[in-house]
Amino acid sequence: MAQNVASFILNRLTEWGVNRIYGYPGDGITGLVVALADIEEKLNFVQVRHEEMAAFMACAHAKFTGDVGVCLATSGPGAIHLLNGLYDAKMDHQPVVAIIGQAARSAMGGMYQQEVDLQSLFKDVAHEYVHVITTPSAARHQIDMAIRIAKSERTVTCVIVPKDIQEEDFEPPKHRHDTIHSAPGWSSPLVVPQAADLQRAADVLNAGEKVAILVGAGALRAATEVTEVADVLRAGVAKALLGKAVLPDTLPWVTGAIGLLGTKPSWDMMMECDTLLMVGSSFPYGEFLPKEGQAHGVQIDLDGRMLGLRYPMDVNLCGDAAATLRALLPLLKQKTDLHWRRDIEKNVADWWTLLENRANEPANPINPQRLFTELSPRLPDGCILTSDSGSAANWFARDLKVREGMMASLSGNLATMGPGVPYAIAAKFAFPDRPVIAVVGDGAMQMNGNSELLTIAKYWKEWKTPQLIVLVLNNRDLNQVTWELRAMAGEPMLPITQEIPDYDYAGMAEKIGLVGIRVQTAEGVSAAWEAALAADRPCVLEAITDPDTPPFPPHISLAQAKAFATTFLKGDPHEKGIFRQAYRQMFPKKE
Repeated sequence: MAQNVASFILNRLTEWGVNRIYGYPGDGITGLVVALADIEEKLNFVQVRHEEMAAFMACAHAKFTGDVGVCLATSGPGAIHLLNGLYDAKMDHQPVVAIIGQAARSAMGGMYQQEVDLQSLFKDVAHEYVHVITTPSAARHQIDMAIRIAKSERTVTCVIVPKDIQEEDFEPPKHRHDTIHSAPGWSSPLVVPQAADLQRAADVLNAGEKVAILVGAGALRAATEVTEVADVLRAGVAKALLGKAVLPDTLPWVTGAIGLLGTKPSWDMMMECDTLLMVGSSFPYGEFLPKEGQAHGVQIDLDGRMLGLRYPMDVNLCGDAAATLRALLPLLKQKTDLHWRRDIEKNVADWWTLLENRANEPANPINPQRLFTELSPRLPDGCILTSDSGSAANWFARDLKVREGMMASLSGNLATMGPGVPYAIAAKFAFPDRPVIAVVGDGAMQMNGNSELLTIAKYWKEWKTPQLIVLVLNNRDLNQVTWELRAMAGEPMLPITQEIPDYDYAGMAEKIGLVGIRVQTAEGVSAAWEAALAADRPCVLEAITDPDTPPFPPHISLAQAKAFATTFLKGDPHEKGIFRQAYRQMFPKKE
């Protein structure tokens, strides 16, 4: 019996090692939907509540597994819905393949229902490869090309499958002119810089007396090598958001996050260092890096386009993080002066004490930081953490201490709202035996999270262990933007844009068969976490938090201070609460 194009495409995905596809059905992909029934033992289809969530999950799958993520959507509106999640993958350099439907070939160009110029629409997000399958024999090489390019370039690709061609019999290409004969398979190369360049880099690092290291997502599989280099150079290590899980926060010389959501030890280290080693990071905010001329620099990145882009480096090394650091290590000289490292360790210890003191300050009703400092020592071994964008990301970046073996991620360069819960779902599908915890603001929960609780309710019994927790920070405020208005624009909180409706998140969880816990007092936080972690099914922990607790940056510039003061001259509706909480955060009581 002949195999149609739809069946061939799905089977070809499995030949590439794909075992899961995230999507939502529609009549533009009827052939593919029907074909899923015949392959469900090899290719698990996860039905999301919205196509954007399918793209987020495919991105998270790539982030947590290191393999290609695949999402499926119908023509027209379904394809359009994928875009935000695909841009999340593109901007964080993740391999994701989108397979989308299209109007039948005979109707294309006739302004048919749901006909959209998808090649033009996707030419930016999937610019490395976006093509329409126009003949059955082309399906083979287009799927092969899409996956191979996604893997090799760490990017988004797209294959458009017209409705009619899905149901045609697949025909392998004939042995003649004007045909393409492809095969599945790709292995990542080991990329190491030339010896002369490694020596130049070593010379720069050996000459430095105060070495700072910044790591990002590109260093996630180079923890051992980063540690060894840091010990030889007596350096401190700061982590970009996507590199949170590179090294444990229990190491005394790990300064934590960098940037607006970063720590004071990271700021101090960057402002005082004389040498910067950047590994696998595209951290974009130059004001948090050393001033030009202050430090010599070495950068390691597998993507040559990122080299020398964020700081004027002396040496740029194009290569795999782990392999390049291993090749560099024998060329480095052990530093014996411990003053720099000891200063960093003291700053780190003082910082953790300050964070704990800040978290213990009272608020109305719950200080959001307390939820994270109470969670940190309770984090299960091997857990996976996801965060949404917004003020939740501040506390995720600063207050959660990750340990060895944990994973953590969020939307980095796109910093979009909405991926916290779908990321957690994808993590749970990829690692059904590991605990997963998502931290999400109420704005993101109302945008996407609430609907994806239904996806959790649909699938959780399939997972090896049910431990998935969604922490919702309920403060009825789009809090991150509110603080940006105050600190950057000098504008007070604007209720018509910033206030959002209250909602019973824990109650909704209960109604759909999950565990719902609502905590409204600081004294109840500890017990709430214990109950959530002991739940026999996925759990929503809803915490009523104080929107007036400020997410102070590690360094307050004069411009920010002036803008912040201006908001009070204009009259902020939360003026009293802001004064109270700002004072408590600047001058916390010592425990």
